Amino acid sequence: MLRQALRRFGQKLVSRRQLEKEVYEFETDKKLRTLDLVALGVGNTVRVGMYFLANEVARNQAGPSIVICILVAGLTSLLPGLCYAEFSVRIPHSGSAYLYSYITVGELWAFITGWNFILSFIAHAFIVAQVWILTFDIFVGNRISETQQETISQYVPQVIAENLRYFFVIFLVLFMELQSMSWSGFVIIFKVFTLVKVLVLSFFIISGFIKGDLHNWKLTEENYIHAGFNGTSSLGPLGSGGFVPFGFVGILRGSATCFYAFTGFGIIVTRVKGSHNPQRSIPMGIVISQLICFLLYFGISVALTLMVPYYQLQPGSTLPEAFLHIGWVPAYYVVAFAIFCSILDDTYLGFIFPIYWMIRMMAEDNILFPFLARIHTGTYARIISTVIFGIIATIMVFYFGLTNLLDFRSFGALISYSLVALCVLIIRYQPERRKEENQPEVQEENGQTETKKLTLRRLFFPGSSTPTPLSGQIVYVCSSLLVLLLILLCLVLAHWPSLLSGDPVPVTMVVLLLVLITGITGVIWRQPQSSTRLQFKVPAVPLLPLLSIFVNVCLMMQMSAVTWAWFGVWMLIGFALYFGYGIQQSLVT
Repeated sequence: MLRQALRRFGQKLVSRRQLEKEVYEFETDKKLRTLDLVALGVGNTVRVGMYFLANEVARNQAGPSIVICILVAGLTSLLPGLCYAEFSVRIPHSGSAYLYSYITVGELWAFITGWNFILSFIAHAFIVAQVWILTFDIFVGNRISETQQETISQYVPQVIAENLRYFFVIFLVLFMELQSMSWSGFVIIFKVFTLVKVLVLSFFIISGFIKGDLHNWKLTEENYIHAGFNGTSSLGPLGSGGFVPFGFVGILRGSATCFYAFTGFGIIVTRVKGSHNPQRSIPMGIVISQLICFLLYFGISVALTLMVPYYQLQPGSTLPEAFLHIGWVPAYYVVAFAIFCSILDDTYLGFIFPIYWMIRMMAEDNILFPFLARIHTGTYARIISTVIFGIIATIMVFYFGLTNLLDFRSFGALISYSLVALCVLIIRYQPERRKEENQPEVQEENGQTETKKLTLRRLFFPGSSTPTPLSGQIVYVCSSLLVLLLILLCLVLAHWPSLLSGDPVPVTMVVLLLVLITGITGVIWRQPQSSTRLQFKVPAVPLLPLLSIFVNVCLMMQMSAVTWAWFGVWMLIGFALYFGYGIQQSLVT
């Protein structure tokens, strides 16, 4: 009995969603063309956080080398973008990393994906709240901060006075969440706002090249002393100067934070049913929008670090403040207007819609409480979810800074994107699902019966030109082992100074891990791939999906201890919900 119960428990964890099962679709009255999808991807990726992301990373993580951080983050985001594009062609439903994981690797990993995306969206919600505050301060001459410190703090405890403005903004955002949103009317406004953002940011980039000083990329200790600093300031250590003042570690750390800038393209795959010719327009929309966003972010980073010495950037400062440094006060308010445009569309597409979408999908699968499936239409479910969101956001007010919130957003996206890359690697080598369901796992090939017996020869010489259940299982197991080995490799590489010093223990571990990874990758490479004709496929499988997983894990290793601790707490809460309720009530049998 115990053995049977454990077996059923294990099968439940890896049970996969059937393709025939109804999927909650997002449909619009108007069919979206490639240009519409590009505008949607750019508008949802060029978010409010970008108006102080470059400041935060350049100030104390990378200095002028933030341009390298943007390049690394952009290339890293392109790999999961390609994986999303293949799934959008392979699965003709409004997609998400949650759905792709559920169909490919099973219920447990789908829950982990969805649960971490909820964390990312909540973190982004508070980032939007931060920008509300900063923008209000811009237009009223920082009177909010002054009033808060001079008047309010006399009547309430200091900890409340310092955070009272956050509560006001959180209340405002929660009130907006309770309002019903009309998508059809929102599309036109959204496209206009996207155009405004692109034009204003282009103006910022051009201004940086006109008024920038290349000397700001070659700062020395004499410059710090001349500016009144001596190696440190009230902001913290100033670094060693030059283009890379915080060293290679700063570039890695900054790349992990900058990944936040490229986490918005996933919204495109939610429009499969509402797009014109999705087999072609979805992949093109993802790739083109990612390229446009990379060019914008790269240009902004170059312009900012040329206009303002990185050590003079203030905590929480925004892009418009760079114009104060060069004396262009009217331009200060022009860019601030672009921030307002970002706030208005990002409030809906940035977290309200994605949170509701993800919660509804998980609730309809009974992984979360079923009443949350009525989150779009049911007032009770909407109020409950809003209260939960408000509690979590309030906790973030007291305990986390801006950089932590950016890391939370990046962390959840990195985990989900890694799982999507793993799913592409696995599904490419699986037999057609209909064959798997309607035929026994025994095939006739060349007059001989193929059994599920595994031999060493079959690992490298499958004996079939098409995927079989056995070859699919081999890839599934090998892919899981590769993920574990890549995580171990990233853990060792995280202590790279010991590798450079020639310490034999880490060097031996790296060599051994690389040999094992190469060997297992060779086993996967020898297995037959699916011959299904698709308009888009990820090239160089299995190398590109594995590279995507490796780079994502490397970036996660650069996150702070606070981020990892919060992630651990969040996952403990999630596992308590899943093992206490979800695994017993989920609809998959």
